[in-house]
Amino acid sequence: MTTPHTTAASRPTAGALRLVEASAIRPTAVDISDYMQQMTAHCPHLAPSLRQNMTTWTVYRAEGDAEAVEAELFHAGVQAAEWLRPLLNRPHGFLRCENIVLLGEIPGARHRELMAWPHWALKNLYGPVGVMFGKFHAGEEEATETGARIPAAPASFLPVRAAIRRRDPHFLRATPELAAALAAAKDDGRDVFEHIPPQWKEIRTWAGRLLPPAKPSTSSPHKSVSPPRRG
Repeated sequence: MTTPHTTAASRPTAGALRLVEASAIRPTAVDISDYMQQMTAHCPHLAPSLRQNMTTWTVYRAEGDAEAVEAELFHAGVQAAEWLRPLLNRPHGFLRCENIVLLGEIPGARHRELMAWPHWALKNLYGPVGVMFGKFHAGEEEATETGARIPAAPASFLPVRAAIRRRDPHFLRATPELAAALAAAKDDGRDVFEHIPPQWKEIRTWAGRLLPPAKPSTSSPHKSVSPPRRG
């Protein structure tokens, strides 16, 4: 596995997220049991993943300012993706899912805003190697494209899993270039940071260049929602 530059580089933002619980199958820091059972009706791979103990949860608490928390959420996503990459081609690897949970409050910034830029950067960075990032916000009930209600998540989290190439590009119609990259994804072992600077501010600048011309507006967690433009 290639070690991403973000793990080796100095991170002045380290400490903005405090690790509460690491990669637990049944976390105690958040109660997700009932929610996961309800979500099996909306995700065909979730029930077998749960049965084989391949869905895990790493829980963090925000303890820094908004930009530092963004940076550390991104770093946590990189760690999860790099941990998953060598496992996804193993038997039943497509059932693995690591969920990054965000607890705690930052004055003046909702979880939706704190997660937007890390999520957008991560899915553009890892989509071409077949790793999919999702995004759910605590207490917000969502709906599918067909109008089916999705239960509100008990905590905000970023799910990290293998891309389902036949299905996931459909959910990225608002970002066709990302959808195309995901549909053709192949993990050749590349260093995804080879041509990208490792510092968060520069990564966010890079991710900003990938924003679609007009920000999509939708309440569905399955569609692509870009972060707000800043500056």
